[in-house]
Amino acid sequence: MSIHPYFRVMDGKMDKFKDLCEQLVSLAANEPKCFYYGFSFHADEAYCREAYEGAEGLLAHLENVASPLQELLKISEIFRLEVHGADEELAKLSGPLSAYSPTYFTLEYGVRR
Repeated sequence: MSIHPYFRVMDGKMDKFKDLCEQLVSLAANEPKCFYYGFSFHADEAYCREAYEGAEGLLAHLENVASPLQELLKISEIFRLEVHGADEELAKLSGPLSAYSPTYFTLEYGVRR
């Protein structure tokens, strides 16, 4: 299961945003169900590349990073949010992620190693 948030950072807030990204990466590094987690940047936009073992892994991550994520959202906006996974896993997220209005993509074909 992967989640793809795209952020637009407020003018003059990129340094603070990146400081918070470091905190988030540090927290995610200790999550047993996190496959990968990191940030990429282009101008005033940021993208968080992240994947988890099932909906439970994603929800555990959101709980783990709740405080710095809320700070991040004070200086940025999520302008696109995608969640990719199997139908049964996506169904577990519709309630918890509803405030973010994500677009859900159902995984139909793929290879897992």
